[in-house]
Order: sequence, then C-alpha cells, then structure tokens
Amino acid sequence: MLGLMQDRPLALPHVFHRAEQLFGHKTVVTAGAGGAETTTTYGEVCARVRRLATVLDDLGISADGRVGTFCWNTARHLELYLAAPCTGRVLHTLNLRLFPEQLVYIANHAEDEVVFVDRSLIPLLAPLADKLETVRTFVVVDDGADVEIPEGWRDYEELMAAAEPFTGTFTVEDENSAAAMCYTSGTTGNPKGVVYSHRSAVLHSLATLFADGPGLAERDVVLPIVPMFHANAWGLPYGVLMAGSSLVMPGPNMTPQAIVSMLERHRVTVTGGVPTIWMGMQPLLADHDLSHLRTILCGGSAVPKALSKAYREAIGVPMLHAWGMTETSPIATLSMLHSQHDELSEAERDDVRARQGFPAPLVDLRIVDPETGAPQAWDDIATGEVQAAGPWIAKEYYRGEGGGVQFTNDGWLRTGDVASVDGYGSFRLVDRTKDLIKSGGEWIGSVELENEIMAHPKVAEAAVIAVPHEKWVERPLACVVVKEGETLTAEEVIEFLTPRVAKWWLPDAVEFIDEVPKTSVGKFSKKTLREKFGGYQVAGPATHES
Repeated sequence: MLGLMQDRPLALPHVFHRAEQLFGHKTVVTAGAGGAETTTTYGEVCARVRRLATVLDDLGISADGRVGTFCWNTARHLELYLAAPCTGRVLHTLNLRLFPEQLVYIANHAEDEVVFVDRSLIPLLAPLADKLETVRTFVVVDDGADVEIPEGWRDYEELMAAAEPFTGTFTVEDENSAAAMCYTSGTTGNPKGVVYSHRSAVLHSLATLFADGPGLAERDVVLPIVPMFHANAWGLPYGVLMAGSSLVMPGPNMTPQAIVSMLERHRVTVTGGVPTIWMGMQPLLADHDLSHLRTILCGGSAVPKALSKAYREAIGVPMLHAWGMTETSPIATLSMLHSQHDELSEAERDDVRARQGFPAPLVDLRIVDPETGAPQAWDDIATGEVQAAGPWIAKEYYRGEGGGVQFTNDGWLRTGDVASVDGYGSFRLVDRTKDLIKSGGEWIGSVELENEIMAHPKVAEAAVIAVPHEKWVERPLACVVVKEGETLTAEEVIEFLTPRVAKWWLPDAVEFIDEVPKTSVGKFSKKTLREKFGGYQVAGPATHES
C-alpha cells in the first residue's frame, strides 16, 4: 500500500517562490568595500534573480552548467545562490582563500563556464584567468572597490539592465539533480568536489529551523560571518529565506571591529562563524551592546570551553557548538542542553556545551574502531572514527574520486574524526585520525589537550602536534600563542595542565609562536606546524603514569 500524498520535488525553487510571495518586505543589508552599507528587500532581490536567470541564458550557460562565484557575503551573491540552481544550473562557490594552484585545479575540475567575481577580488583572480580552461566569461560585481576591470570582462549591472526578467515559475523536476558544488579544503592531495542536490539543500535548510538548533524564525535578524564560499555558509542563506528572517551581510570587511559593530547596529539575533572569529572579537565585547543576540553558532573546529564560557559571562550567551564538514552540508551535530542537564552546575553545563553534541534529526552517526571497523559502545569511554549517513550526507565525490577511502562498503561517510559518545547520544570529539598522538601504544587527543591549554587566561591560541620520541615513538608538542601584553613560560603551561590531564598527556615541550597557521576556512593548519617542526625530537623524561 502506498501513501496518498502529492509527489512534489524538494527543490530550491520552492525557497525562492516562498521568499518572493511571503517575505518581499524583509530586508538585506550589505556592507560594501568602502564601508558604506546598502539596504534592499527580498522583493527586490527576487526581481533581480528573475533578470539574472535571463542573463545566464544570454551568456549561453548550458542547462546544467557550473556557475562559479568568487564573492564575499553580499546581497548580489545571494542573487547568484538563487538564480543558478533555480534555472537548473549548478552553483559553484570558489574559496577565495585557497592557494592559486588550488583555485585553478578546482575551477578546471568542476568545468566552470562562467565566474562572477566581486570587484575587490579581481587582483586575486585576474592573474589566474588564462589558466581557467573552461571559463568563457568573467562577470564583475561592483562592490565599491577602486580596482581596474580587465579588458573583456563583463559588468554585472550592465548585463542585468539589458536582460528581460523571467516571468514564469521556476521548476526543477528531479529533486536529486545537482544544485551546488563545494570543494573540500584539500589538506592532503587535491581538493574533492562535493555535489549537493536540491533535495539535500532543502532538507538541510529545514534543519536550520529546528528549535533544538539555530531555530531560525521570521523575527530573526541573521548575520552569517561564515563565508558563503564555505559549505554554502552552513545552510544559513537558504534557511533564512525559508524562515523569512532579515539578513545582514558583512561584505569584504571581516575585521573583529567591523563585525561586532554590525552585530550591535543592526540588533542581530543569530550569527555564526569559526572559533578564530570569536577569539578576535572577545576583547571588544565589553564596549558593545549585544544583548539582542540569542544564538552564536560556532563550528569549523572544536570550540574551546574557555571561549564559550567567556561569551556566556560577558553577554549572557554561550556558543552553540556545531560539528560537521563539507561532506555533511555541513550540520551533523548540535551541542544543545537537554532536560537531563537541568540540574547541572554552570561549570558542568560548560563541559556539556564544549562537546560536539547530538546528531541533528535525519542524521545517523556511529563510531567504529578505525583499524578493525568494529562498532564501538556509546558509553563515553570507547572511542572510534565517526561515520555518518543521511539525506544531506555525501555518498561519493564528484567524478567518483576517493570512494574506496572515504566511504564504507555499506554507504557511510568516513569523517576522519575520532569521538566517543555518551549514553544519551552526545558526541565528544577527540581528534582527527591523522592528528591523534600515539604515545607508548596509547592515544592522546590533541583537541582535548588544546582546549585545556586555551583555558589558561594568558593563552590566545594553542595547537598540539605529535613529534618523534626515542622511547615512546610520539609525544605531544604544544605550540602556544600568548595574549598580547602577557608573558608566559613553558613551566607555567605545564603547571597549569598538571591537575587537568593525565600525567602522560603532559607535553614534553612548549614552543611559543606568533600565531597558529590557519587553513582556507579558518581551521588550525596542523600540517603547516608539522612541516615547521619536522625535525623536532624530544627525549625528555616522559612517563605514562597517570
């Protein structure tokens, strides 16, 4: 027996038409390259999307052609977010923080036919233009920057003015057809393409509306700090359109002062970004009124407990810790306080918030022994590699690359993250499989050690890597950034850690560095640190006594 419900595709045209019909009066504020802000409405954005649909036709973009974007978070980028997939094309957000050779590889691998580029970003893209083999047209989106436009590149507004608006209803018949592409950051080997379907994008957008999550609502004002070129800004743009929330777009000025000022000025209620953003903003909190904020979404890398606690104490709002990756669209878990935490002290709640949290609805997670593949218990003791399955989880990479390594025989995504799970189903990330430190046959989690070091009041950032040891094979090396104006010794770091971790977890050495190198999406680049300290070797009196 079959159900008797209508069979209508889950596709992004619904998100467009919903915003157009119900929320045309809601606003989108964008900060330009010169600092000036412009305000438009969803109604005006949707009218321009209809013109942009015709522009894509006039440019000769094929029916499922890849539409590259090289843009900041702006209202114009939002137009591209809608026009490309609603016309059956595939939105391909290019990460402007990648190395030039990676950008060239990605654009060629995806076979981008056109690239829309913010004027302020022309100096990054123009030197690569001749190497982009499939790109026929470059279109410049003027964000107010005083940058010369290369000869032959088209002007976005001129194309829009010359185009007749599409007047019909956007339709995508097959919900499994591609809507967008995003490439992994490629810390090892070439980046790999993750292809999101219309179905996955719609379902993931719904997840941003769940109460036990970001809980986007019509009354919200949302500022996505996470770039629109990184995993589709964690699904926030489509979620905001679906909910009818107002949007504030930071544009190219991503300094802590610019961000905190926008949060205050526009009375933002929901925002999201990686931990490094919030670390940079922390010293400014006392000088700004952020009382209207209700949710600070933080992800991309493990959130230090001390950072979330600092925000809770300063403005009354702790971090909403989320975990995921490009391959999971990216929301996989959310660290919400549940009813079983009601009787905990505030310090104990800080411990709960520091976990990666509970699987989002529709996401299935399991942990397995990375060597044997055996399932591990949910008891917060056993650890294993996290594997994921669900309607917005990738089943393979574009062109089938990496299939034998990244995906299991029964179709689960191997995330490469190691975690334990408590009896309620809350995940606690231990490390990346490649970042675990195996000392004397026992595992040391670098992430947990980093979080404890960053709890020190004089520490701004800390990263822990494995270095060779003549007896224990590997030992932890702590790379520490001291807060401006403070002084700190290695002995003080070890003394601070001693009551907090097992004795054999204590780093054998502490190196003070100016800053922890970052990847293109703001995560700690331990690969860079391993290269920097490649010849480092400790032979101290390390012991495995706890």
